[in-house]
Amino acid sequence: MGTSPRRQRMDTEMLDCRALPADCLAAIISLTSPPDACRLSLVSPFFNSVASSDTVWVKFLPSDYQNLFPASRSASSLKDLYLSLCDHPVLSEDGKKSFSLHKRSGKKCYMLGARDLGITWGGTPQYWIWNYLQDSRFPEVAELLEVCWFNIYGGINTCKLSSMTHYKAYLVYKLAARVDGFRNKPIEANVRLRGTEGLRRTVFLHAEGEDVQNDYQYPIERGDGWLELELGEFFNEGGEDSILEIRIFHFDGSWKRGVFIEGIEIRPN
Repeated sequence: MGTSPRRQRMDTEMLDCRALPADCLAAIISLTSPPDACRLSLVSPFFNSVASSDTVWVKFLPSDYQNLFPASRSASSLKDLYLSLCDHPVLSEDGKKSFSLHKRSGKKCYMLGARDLGITWGGTPQYWIWNYLQDSRFPEVAELLEVCWFNIYGGINTCKLSSMTHYKAYLVYKLAARVDGFRNKPIEANVRLRGTEGLRRTVFLHAEGEDVQNDYQYPIERGDGWLELELGEFFNEGGEDSILEIRIFHFDGSWKRGVFIEGIEIRPN
């Protein structure tokens, strides 16, 4: 059976690509995206060699990647380094922050651990205690015993984040076996640049039953077993030294208990 015209055309296009110098093809692939480069690496051994090269993947990494990757880790290539930074967050600042890359875009992601946050009464063991949980990336998480003044806040310099990027902030937490004071109660959240008012939104840490309304933010389960709750969003233009401030608070006089706080994550939308 003869070769179809469509297959002949595909073979010709492949031959045309192979006729390009490898460094020229690598430069073209580096203008795509990490998922595109991974797909192209499956086309043929030749494409795999070019699409997996350091020439391509250095373009997907942040320009300061050498300062972000700890010396204790090793990677056989920049592609392996990229994937490692996506799948295995790096702890910094004595285990109070973590850094990773957004797998589809290569943009920077940060999580502010509970120890890096301001927690009202967080230093009083009567109200909050600090525990180690095996499935947390951080050495400690904050466990709420009981408060009626629920107030958690944090901040990060926007120069740490990727420029020209739309970010969202999420509270990452778990509910204990017994939870009081949060069920279907609206809580206020605010994400803003310091010196601006930002936009307040209503969120729910613990929602169940028929009272759930589609107009508000509710928690969803993450792949790592924690819950995340979207608190707000902002666009980081870059080029300015500003502080992004994130806050979630609720003061209604009722006692609240039964929440583990891992941190606040800031990642590209």
